[in-house]
Amino acid sequence: MKVPESDVSQVNAGKTTRSGGYVLYVSALLFLAFIGGALAAVAGIFPATYVETAYRAGKALHGKLTARHDPLASDLWPYARANAAGLLTADYERKHSGFTLFTTGDGARAHLIAPSGAVIHEWKRPYSGVWDKSGAVRAPMADNQVYFRKAHLYPNGDILVIYEGVGDSPYGYGMARLDRDSNLIWKNLDHFHHDFHVADDGLIYGLTHAYRQDLMPDVDHLKPPYLDDFVVVVSPDDGRMLKKISLIEAFRHSDYRRMLWLVPYYSLEDPLHTNSVRRLEGEEAEQLAAKVPQAKEGRVLLSLREMGNGVIALLDLETERIVWATRGPWHAQHDVDVLPNGNLLLFDNRGHFGPGGQSRIIEVDAATGAIEWIYAGDERNEFESLIRGSQERLPNGNTLITESQAGRLLEVTEDGEIVWEYVTPVRAGKASGQLPIVSYGQRIELDALDPDFAEQLLVNLQAKEMESE
Repeated sequence: MKVPESDVSQVNAGKTTRSGGYVLYVSALLFLAFIGGALAAVAGIFPATYVETAYRAGKALHGKLTARHDPLASDLWPYARANAAGLLTADYERKHSGFTLFTTGDGARAHLIAPSGAVIHEWKRPYSGVWDKSGAVRAPMADNQVYFRKAHLYPNGDILVIYEGVGDSPYGYGMARLDRDSNLIWKNLDHFHHDFHVADDGLIYGLTHAYRQDLMPDVDHLKPPYLDDFVVVVSPDDGRMLKKISLIEAFRHSDYRRMLWLVPYYSLEDPLHTNSVRRLEGEEAEQLAAKVPQAKEGRVLLSLREMGNGVIALLDLETERIVWATRGPWHAQHDVDVLPNGNLLLFDNRGHFGPGGQSRIIEVDAATGAIEWIYAGDERNEFESLIRGSQERLPNGNTLITESQAGRLLEVTEDGEIVWEYVTPVRAGKASGQLPIVSYGQRIELDALDPDFAEQLLVNLQAKEMESE
């Protein structure tokens, strides 16, 4: 039987009305949920933590997906300060001897260059060549946004590296040991980041991080989720983690717990941002102990960028507590070293207020906080790296500096005169106006290497020199 068209129209109209009502009903529920979530977040009541977590996760995911499409928009590719590239200055009589090892932001690679600037060896292994499902990072950034943050060269040509992913959080991607031909020896794909120290006995002291979800009653301004940093001890043979200590807990259970109150509002998601780790041993421990009695062999010297605008601290691995911490005339510092006179040498990223840029290298008396030596820019020579950066006091008294954002390595005398200067020649972007950062640099003495590897480097150098003739 054929249904009258008028009845069909009425049935369809009823369906449309019910469908429209359902859409309005669901929309109203979603709107009320949004308003309720917003009010809960403002009031700090249930389910505020879940709302905040979801918001941060969505924000991070959006940033991560956006960054994947334009690697040059990340902080790995700043704009070049000038067109100059390669070796710019070389006073061979006053510079310290040796080759220079450094890492760059144009991928997971490390370079070893001669004093002439010639590249005599490279290590390259993209993160996709080490990652597997055991990694703490479940969906890594593309290889062109994962780089070696730091590298350590062993005498036989093996290299120890940290992978970091720019545009992700947590950004620590793992640690790996490669042989001289960049073959993988071992890996540990926990969230290693920033720095590590290879101790005299071979043990590796590193940094990892992870999000915490707990609300601590005595530090209630840190709203979860927020990153906690960990000092870890790693086996050099296979990368196994032997010990792991939470630094937030190390502060909470120490006499320096109130320093956790000194986290600025813009760093609440990453309240410590630990960026330097070094185990004290031998003469180094004795030298620092003359200034800081809490400095003992086996304790770990740390640099924390965000807490109190920059804290330097000592961690006791046995008690798992902070035993000394201080602030000083630096701001957002990196790479704290102990000098033979017991002073501290560090990269002060934002503590220079004057012409020539915001950054400086300072030598500080650990006991008094007095600045004993400075290298900074001036009207003619800009010096600035707002993030990253490192330095190394060389045996002849010169200082090797890694000015990361400028893609520059420079060696300066005690009087601040540049006697060696190198800028990475890699360029990209519009009109080739961007260069990759130089993340970390270190001077390598040839006689510290195994004879066969040293001989290989000399052969490579000779071949490079013949090419340039």
